[in-house]
Amino acid sequence: MRYIMSIGGKRLRPVMCLLACNIFKDKIDEAVMPAVGIEVFHNFTLIHDDIIDRADMRRGSPTVHSKWGPDQAILSGDVMAFVAVECIGQAPEKALLKALRLFNRTAIEVCTGQQLDLDYEKKGVVSETEYLRMIELKTAVLVAASLKMGAIIGDAQEKDQDLLYEFGRCLGIAFQIQDDVLDTYGDTKMFGKKTGSDIVANKKTYLLVKAIELAGGNKLSRLRKLLGDGNDDPAEKVRAVKEIYDELDIRLQAENLAYDYFNRSFQALDQVSVNGERKNELKQLAVNLIGRVK
Repeated sequence: MRYIMSIGGKRLRPVMCLLACNIFKDKIDEAVMPAVGIEVFHNFTLIHDDIIDRADMRRGSPTVHSKWGPDQAILSGDVMAFVAVECIGQAPEKALLKALRLFNRTAIEVCTGQQLDLDYEKKGVVSETEYLRMIELKTAVLVAASLKMGAIIGDAQEKDQDLLYEFGRCLGIAFQIQDDVLDTYGDTKMFGKKTGSDIVANKKTYLLVKAIELAGGNKLSRLRKLLGDGNDDPAEKVRAVKEIYDELDIRLQAENLAYDYFNRSFQALDQVSVNGERKNELKQLAVNLIGRVK
């Protein structure tokens, strides 16, 4: 547990929890332990995801199961889930029941999103709607819950809690679509990992889902052949799939959809009924996330 928490990460979710609380009150001490709980839970999901994906590296370091084996990794992840609940349980009494219910609902949704991701690996055609629902559950709801958790502890009105949830939901979806783009088109030095891994793994990203939807005739035949077994040259596979993406203008469509969700997230944030200045840091954090694509 100490190991997975010590090897870094963006800490995006706990920061958002604290910033959301800070919108409504200056003193944010009561939100610190719930914010820690959210980050512990997020890292628990990473341990189990790495086992499922058979990943050897996480954040440039060996994964937990590659160091200690899958049995110990599963148990470590299980304990982290309970540690997360213990941290959430330190929310102030007036917010406790709502905070726990939000956390438990979100945890179930995240696991459901992971199951959909696994299901889609075996499914030949995944619709855009199915893909968006999967990333909403797997990625976006935890971002959304982090913000709502902070708002609940900050004594925000229910309408403002829901608006911050919507802000986080749309931001999380945009973030994941953008991540799909970066895996294929990002600068390796800036992105921090080798690009093209999603293509090599036949991962159902937005780019692949959209390409299968739009490709026809020869393009679709080429794409299906590339996705089939027997591709011994990963670099050539990445090059050839990117060529089809470029022919279909997939990158632009993905970036446009990401920006659409970013805009929707800002619209929700703008409606939160506090002085605009109090929302500036949260807005700047979202702007910085958008800047990753450039």
